[in-house]
Amino acid sequence: MTGYNSNGEVATSNGNGHSNGHSNGHKTADYTAQENATQNGGKIECFLTPEEVRAIRVLNEDTYPYEVIQEIADFITKGSGMRPKIGIICGSGLGSLAEIIQDPKIFEYEKIPNFPVSTVEGHAGKLVIGTLEGATVMAMQGRFHFYEGYPLAKCSMPVRVMKLCGVEYLFATNAAGGINPRYAVGDIMLMHDHVNMLGFAGNSPLQGPNDPRFGPRFPALVNSYNKELINKAIEIGKTMGIESNVHVGVYSCLGGPNYETIAELKALRMMGVDAVGMSTVHEVITARHCDMKVFAFSLITNKCATEYSDKKDEEANHEEVMAVAKNRQKACCELVARLVREIHSNAAS
Repeated sequence: MTGYNSNGEVATSNGNGHSNGHSNGHKTADYTAQENATQNGGKIECFLTPEEVRAIRVLNEDTYPYEVIQEIADFITKGSGMRPKIGIICGSGLGSLAEIIQDPKIFEYEKIPNFPVSTVEGHAGKLVIGTLEGATVMAMQGRFHFYEGYPLAKCSMPVRVMKLCGVEYLFATNAAGGINPRYAVGDIMLMHDHVNMLGFAGNSPLQGPNDPRFGPRFPALVNSYNKELINKAIEIGKTMGIESNVHVGVYSCLGGPNYETIAELKALRMMGVDAVGMSTVHEVITARHCDMKVFAFSLITNKCATEYSDKKDEEANHEEVMAVAKNRQKACCELVARLVREIHSNAAS
């Protein structure tokens, strides 16, 4: 049997499980599980086509070249027959945002070439393209997190795919813990700024060589969140009768997957943070780098404990996050749909 190993070298099998060539030994279990591998002196020999070798190399890289992102975008636009203007990232338990899209074309992540796979409960792992309030949109039912083992560039790579598909506006949603004592469970916080804790540690989705076809080497983030869209969302909240549940605040992203300690939450509050989660910031940075307009909001799914207590019911848990998101999904969907309508009607006028 003749094929290619993970270094791209020709590897032949003599039929008894032995082969030549060498594996680089750096692929994760889910990659090797998809390969026809045999053992040779404790090393795994993988028989792959040249296309599979290239795909594995891309999946193991921290960054995606422009040409690979263009290939992914072409696959999506040709497969859907549409070029979306608005991209939506659905947070934990908020996948129903994608379910209100009409005439959807659905792509499972695992079937999109060179695309990562979401591994978290509440993230379906589907890309949905269709129409919403007259506008062509694409929505991610499931995002990628730093704690899943993906580098930040890979976590936010789909934002660049959106850009090359034609997206001009990014709507990013998330489930977050409320640090601000005025916030209640079920409230919506419109993000007007963020504190990038992962960036403080030297992690950025823009690390590595810069490709000017995406954006500048040193992008400014002072006005990352579009003020016009924030004001429109506030108006929509009033017409929906939920103005008392809508706030404007500062979000911070921590690495996870563990929830925060009391000391960490107190420190974040001193820094002016109103809500905390494990996503979104790197997606926003990537979107602004390629000059997309950004609107983002957090659904407050739990109140963060900032005082020491022995009560177990004050500890955050994923089940609570999912339950609150399910209960508030109707309001979140309506807010997004009405804002999409505003953008589409303004573009048409």
